[in-house]
Amino acid sequence: MFNTHIIRLLTLGVSLLIPAALFAASSVYDFTLPSIDGQDAPLSQFKGKALLLVNVASKCGYTPQYAGLEALYEKYKDQGLVVVGFPANNFGAQEPGTNAEIKTFCTRNYKVGFPMYAKVSVKGEDKTPLYHYLTEEANSATNGDIRWNFTKFLVDRNGKVVARFESKVKPDDAELVEAVEKALNQ
Repeated sequence: MFNTHIIRLLTLGVSLLIPAALFAASSVYDFTLPSIDGQDAPLSQFKGKALLLVNVASKCGYTPQYAGLEALYEKYKDQGLVVVGFPANNFGAQEPGTNAEIKTFCTRNYKVGFPMYAKVSVKGEDKTPLYHYLTEEANSATNGDIRWNFTKFLVDRNGKVVARFESKVKPDDAELVEAVEKALNQ
């Protein structure tokens, strides 16, 4: 009887693991999150585009990077770049607002026209699956915990993470711009 229970538990454990393995993400296109307006917004809508995924915050020393992100988006969007903002309140409570308040702040103060998603968590127990993928699975060269707001992940046209830029790297930094241009030209 004891062995039967162990076998049943093992079988149950394996049967629960198999679906998880079958649904493991292979690119950022495998994720759907709510937009800042609350609608499901699959990242697959950006297939064939280069993406710059950024965890953003409205009350941070790096918040002025919104202007640079918008300028980068405007400069390269016709070539296939999409900047995507993910508000997060993980660092110093620097994104305390509601999604509606965040949207108003971004459009009023920085004329943000690039896609914005609903507030997410980018670290900790409640880390959203996209950020779990970005920081733990996507690319061993870019893995690692998010350390602050405005961390940037560059994704190529095939949905693969190809570079990571920390908060202090501004959107007009030569290294970031060069990486964006390389991703657009592949």
